[in-house]
Amino acid sequence: MRRASVAASSPDATKLPERLDRLSGLSAGDLRHEWRQHFRADPPASMSRELLLRAIGFRMQEAVIGGLSRRTELRLGSLGSVAGRGKASPPDRPALKSGTKLLREWQGKVHEVLTLDDGRFAYGGHSYRSLSTIARAITGAHWSGPRFFGIKEAAHG
Repeated sequence: MRRASVAASSPDATKLPERLDRLSGLSAGDLRHEWRQHFRADPPASMSRELLLRAIGFRMQEAVIGGLSRRTELRLGSLGSVAGRGKASPPDRPALKSGTKLLREWQGKVHEVLTLDDGRFAYGGHSYRSLSTIARAITGAHWSGPRFFGIKEAAHG
């Protein structure tokens, strides 16, 4: 069986829209074939047809008009990586030194949290693994703990 191929030996900007349009008519199997052509690897088994289509289209555009700047690639890399683990890692948060006290006034009452040696937090005579759990205990609603306590993420260049 002959597969439809959108890949061209020499990318040409004038033909790119036509090549991208042809992609949308391909079956999931044909898109997997295209993936192998453009990425030189098998596509992830669970990747949907829509994501295959978008990734291949991006790769085709990248070949013609260029990819992301190095600075943008580094920024995206700092936000989390899926390489080798199958899931993204959380972005870095500023590290709180042991003994740091966090204060937050909520509904007229001041709440104090102490950062412990093991990375946990002490509040109200109990030890907690996350600031979000403490924020929920205080407010009764889901909050981002770092946001609730006013901890800003480090600025990225």
